[in-house]
Amino acid sequence: MSDILNEEYNPDIVTLSDDDGKEYTFEVLDAIETDTGRYLAMLPVYEDPKSLLDDSGELVIVKVEEENGEEFYSEIEDDDEYETIADAFVDRLENFFEISEK
Repeated sequence: MSDILNEEYNPDIVTLSDDDGKEYTFEVLDAIETDTGRYLAMLPVYEDPKSLLDDSGELVIVKVEEENGEEFYSEIEDDDEYETIADAFVDRLENFFEISEK
């Protein structure tokens, strides 16, 4: 039997807070590093299965920033940068997930 089949799946989970202090949990699906920075593609994690059914299934893409030695995640403000990174993630992830582009 292959060692891969014996390995446990341990997803990379991050919890982010919005400006109001509300927390959201995400599973990191992939990371990309480019000349413009490091980016993560994530999907929301829900404790309630009904919430999962109501979710759009859209990837959440953030840029990894560093300040004073601490990492934090920020929205990608530039539309061209976002499109470039989103396309790169779709290209990488479409072999593993069913992805439909709107």
